[in-house]
Amino acid sequence: MGVFKDCFSPKFCTLFLNIQTVKKLLVLSLIWCCAIVSAQNTNEMNDNSIYQFTVQDINGDDFSLSDLEGKKVMIVNTASKCGLTPQYEQLESLYNTYKDQNFVIIGFPANNFANQEPGTNEEIAEFCQANYGVSFPMMSKISVKGDDMSPLYEFLTQKVKNGVEDSEVAWNFQKYLIDENGHLAKVISPKTLPTDQSVISWVEEQ
Repeated sequence: MGVFKDCFSPKFCTLFLNIQTVKKLLVLSLIWCCAIVSAQNTNEMNDNSIYQFTVQDINGDDFSLSDLEGKKVMIVNTASKCGLTPQYEQLESLYNTYKDQNFVIIGFPANNFANQEPGTNEEIAEFCQANYGVSFPMMSKISVKGDDMSPLYEFLTQKVKNGVEDSEVAWNFQKYLIDENGHLAKVISPKTLPTDQSVISWVEEQ
C-alpha cells in the first residue's frame, strides 16, 4: 500500500505533470521546426521562379507572373526599329499555334540597343498591332541591362538569382524560356527565330 500510496503523493504528481509538459513542448518544438523548414523550402522555390514578380503591361496595369503558373513562357525583349523587328511575325505565329497548349509569350519593349525602341508605350502598342497584329501580352517598356535593369531581368541574367546560369542580353529579341514551374530553362540568342526547331521542340516536349 505504501508504494501505491506514493503514486498519488503531491511530489509524484508534480513530477509526472512536469514530464508530460516537457514531452508536449518537445512535440510542439518538432512541429514548429518542420514548419520552418517547409516554409524555407517554399521560399527557396519561389525565389528561383519568375512568380515572385509583378510587372506592368503596356497599358500600365499590374501583371502578376504568378498567374502564369503551369504554363511554359517565352520572355523576349523587343524593339520597333531593329533589323530583327520582323521577328514579331514569327512570335505571333508561334503564340497562335501553341497558346491553347499552356504556352504564352511576353514581350518587353526595351530601348537599350542603339535607340531602337524610342517610342512611348502607346506608340509601341499601335506599331505592334498595325504592323504585325500582335496579340500576345506586351508589357510596359523597361531596361534589360545596365544600372537601371529591371528586377525581372536581374533574375533572368544572374545565376545567383535564377539558380541556372549567368547570361547577358546581347541585343533585341533575346529569348528566355521558362518552364511550367517558373524556372529558367533556356536562353535563346536574338538571331535565332522564334519558330526555330529548337524552340518548337522545347514548347512541344512533355
